[in-house]
Amino acid sequence: MWRDGGWRAGDLVCRDGEIADGPPSDDAVVVEAGGLLAVPGFVDLQCNGALGIDLASEPERLWELAEALPRWGVTAWLPTIVTSPPEVVARALATLAAGPPSGWLGAVPIGLHLEGPFLSPARRGAHAAALLRAPTIDAVAGWSRAAGVAVVTLAPELDGASSVAAALVERGVVVSLGHSAATAEQARAAIDGGASWVTHLFNAMAPLHHRAPGLAGVALTDPRVHVGLIADGIHVDPAVVDLTLRAAGPRLVLVTDAVAALGMPSGPQRLGGAEVVVGPDGVRLADGTLAGSNLAMDQAVRNLVSFTGCAPEVACAAAAAAPAHLLGDRRRGALSAGARADVALLTPRLDVVATIVGGVVAHRAASSPV
Repeated sequence: MWRDGGWRAGDLVCRDGEIADGPPSDDAVVVEAGGLLAVPGFVDLQCNGALGIDLASEPERLWELAEALPRWGVTAWLPTIVTSPPEVVARALATLAAGPPSGWLGAVPIGLHLEGPFLSPARRGAHAAALLRAPTIDAVAGWSRAAGVAVVTLAPELDGASSVAAALVERGVVVSLGHSAATAEQARAAIDGGASWVTHLFNAMAPLHHRAPGLAGVALTDPRVHVGLIADGIHVDPAVVDLTLRAAGPRLVLVTDAVAALGMPSGPQRLGGAEVVVGPDGVRLADGTLAGSNLAMDQAVRNLVSFTGCAPEVACAAAAAAPAHLLGDRRRGALSAGARADVALLTPRLDVVATIVGGVVAHRAASSPV
């Protein structure tokens, strides 16, 4: 199993929803996991939907979606709302605040990721141009970590962005830079102001140039920021995924940017108010623009190993320890005593056999020996 920076054999004891030291109690439920890898449960900071559920259209289904995520090793996540009318954000926050239905078991939603609407029109990607807004303090009234907003992605070069970012950071929100045409100077200024993440590095931003590094260049080299990456081999070439891991190391955060297409057959799906098509080259708008992904987090982990040759524990850390560290969550992303008992049991090929959330088995693969 993977624990505290190294592999070791032995029992992993869960008690009262936490990892515990010492032997299990006489009445403990025993999960036989011989030959499997026990790793911290994955934390997906950018998931817009799956299984036909599009959170920007029907945020009330976030608890339903959360029930499905453990099949991919995910034990915690940020329901992500792309640029939408303000009432959609309000509905999502209300759904989150209302809590899960009776008997619910799934990946824990630990806050919303609001990806927009303060994005660059020139780098909006699949976000609806008509719904983009200028960043103002009034526009973020009520947005705080305590109210359920964990991350906000914005373009730092927009007028008013710096004051909005400062207000959000003061309220405990992680400010992420993305969908941006920012220069390197603008990116550094935003990081000086408290921004600590970069949303899906390389996508929806100016390409890296040796004389104009822009946001991408700063993200690769500034130790103060974590970087999100969609490691599907479509959004970012495998060679650039390797480059990113070499440059960012433990700052790399794997994300799926999954949309309703995840777990669905090829064909049409929805993202917000737009129709997208799922095919062998990913999820795209009719004009060919990439519109999220159908990448599962366990596949992202396997891809990182395949693309870079890194050790499995490095890839698992990018899906668990790194996102937890970014959020300041000391109880996730580790298997040390006192951490939440969020565990993914994987085969040596990194396929998910079972997922444990808060000490309870939330998913077993059909062929699982667990």
